[in-house]
Amino acid sequence: MERKVISVTQLNMYVKSILEGNSNLNDVFVSGEISNFTNHYKSGHLYMSIKDDGAVIKAVMFKGYASHLQFRPQNGMKVIVRGKVSLYERDGNYQLYITAMKQAGLGELQLKYEQLKAELEKEGLFDSAHKKALPKIPSKIAVITSPTGAAVQDILNILTRRFPVASVVMCPVQVQGELAAPQLIEAVKKVNELSAADIIIIGRGGGSIEDLWAFNNEELARTIFASKIPVISAVGHETDFTICDYVSDRRAPTPSAAAEIAVPDKAELNNVLLKTKNNFTTHLKRIYENKNLNFKALMNKQCMKNPYFSVVVKGQSIDLLENRLNKAFENIYAKSNAMYLEIASKLNSLSPTNVMLRGYSVVFKDGNVVSSAKRLKKGDEINIKLSDGDKKAEITN
Repeated sequence: MERKVISVTQLNMYVKSILEGNSNLNDVFVSGEISNFTNHYKSGHLYMSIKDDGAVIKAVMFKGYASHLQFRPQNGMKVIVRGKVSLYERDGNYQLYITAMKQAGLGELQLKYEQLKAELEKEGLFDSAHKKALPKIPSKIAVITSPTGAAVQDILNILTRRFPVASVVMCPVQVQGELAAPQLIEAVKKVNELSAADIIIIGRGGGSIEDLWAFNNEELARTIFASKIPVISAVGHETDFTICDYVSDRRAPTPSAAAEIAVPDKAELNNVLLKTKNNFTTHLKRIYENKNLNFKALMNKQCMKNPYFSVVVKGQSIDLLENRLNKAFENIYAKSNAMYLEIASKLNSLSPTNVMLRGYSVVFKDGNVVSSAKRLKKGDEINIKLSDGDKKAEITN
């Protein structure tokens, strides 16, 4: 059996299709050390190798992804990269195409965070289409946080200052340790079950990734996503991001900012109300002035100054108009009647009945008018319609 011979290009294309068709290689997280690092400043692409004690793989990070890096990669740096495995067809090298990179100083915990974030993002839990709008003027705000931390005082102070008429529903929980995640989950569920608030603020102050780990819990993320009440995440400081931040309807950089997002400022509301009141007053005043001018103009008319004179003059005008209208109707009637009589006379002269009175008749065969002698033959029965009745006949010749 003769073997099929393929080109090098075809072989590389086939191997590339196998690699890219493997779902396990389309989104991988790899930890290792950077070596052979090259920054192509003109193109913005980053080329490197990722190695560990036993192996090495070539890697590239294109400009679009490299522009989002928060640090400068360099040789010897321990990193965790995310990307896909494929083949560079021209050289026949299989390599890693990097889409994200983080320093690996945090080790296994950081890797778990990245893997969970990627999984939930793929499921659509972070999509903006699922984000619920915040009510503009909430009456109740549920605050899920530690009762002893600085975050709760910041939130309460700002809520009281900005919008004191709103009620605050405190949900004290642990925000760190083994019991933190279950308590956070239970609090979100309970607020929803009781419809206890219009907005939920969930959060704590900043800390290490270990301190914030309860807010990276998968079940908490799914509970927040399922919440019917809008959730504002206020975890850590501006540079701290948790899974809770991504899945919530709004993310606040700090607990204080969450309180400012949750409620309007009473001073701003007062200004809006005052402006609305002034606009309403000005509008009413303008309407009054226009109506007053119209009223004065109406009172200066002759009919208002001398009603009797106006009634007499108007009455005479009405009588004159009535006489003209009657004459117009009489003329129209006379012309229409003459036209009617003329048309009736013409129609009467064309009437089939009048024609038959002059000696004409109509021949029918099988209910149809016979308009030609060719349609009749000997033995046919016909019906002759005269002006004063019908007669049956038979064709004899």
